Amino acid sequence: MEVILLERVAKLGQMGEVVRVKDGFARNFLLKRGKALRATAMNRSKFEGMKADLEARNLVAKEEATVVAAKIDGRNVIVLRQASETGQLFGSVTVRDIIATFESDGVTFARSQVLLDAPIKTIGKHKISIAVHPEVEVSVSVTVARSAAEAERINRGEDISSRQEDQDAAAEALAAAGEFFDPDARPSDEDEASDEK
Repeated sequence: MEVILLERVAKLGQMGEVVRVKDGFARNFLLKRGKALRATAMNRSKFEGMKADLEARNLVAKEEATVVAAKIDGRNVIVLRQASETGQLFGSVTVRDIIATFESDGVTFARSQVLLDAPIKTIGKHKISIAVHPEVEVSVSVTVARSAAEAERINRGEDISSRQEDQDAAAEALAAAGEFFDPDARPSDEDEASDEK
């Protein structure tokens, strides 16, 4: 089906372009959400009459989106979740969780604006894109941790994949092994004789 785009649609085209898309995508997404019109002769003339108004509204919306983008660009939010010792979450962090975190800071946007391919299922720092407007996209980071202290360690760049107690115990065991075994020791004559038998 051919449609006339009423706004910029990512990976499809700019406002006013006539593009060919699958019928289901046109009916269920583009036409339903007011992002396009069927490309008929009547709609083409209707679009020409609406073009100036659409461009003006798009310009205002883009300016508002730029203000919001300046607030959140490069921002880091912290989401606390329970997780196993290996860093796997008991559950996941979804678009809804990310939106709720930003809303607590006074910034609101729609679920469709958060570009997250799959839910976050591990502890760490994750980069996410947010399209506050079809022409304005920003990048934010989401730090997922078990506690606020762990989130601070992740943001400082520390490796939290293994627990600090495990690292300390391994260092102590290595030091104790070094004291127990003499690296310069040579086998005695009795040891060599028993090895030959």
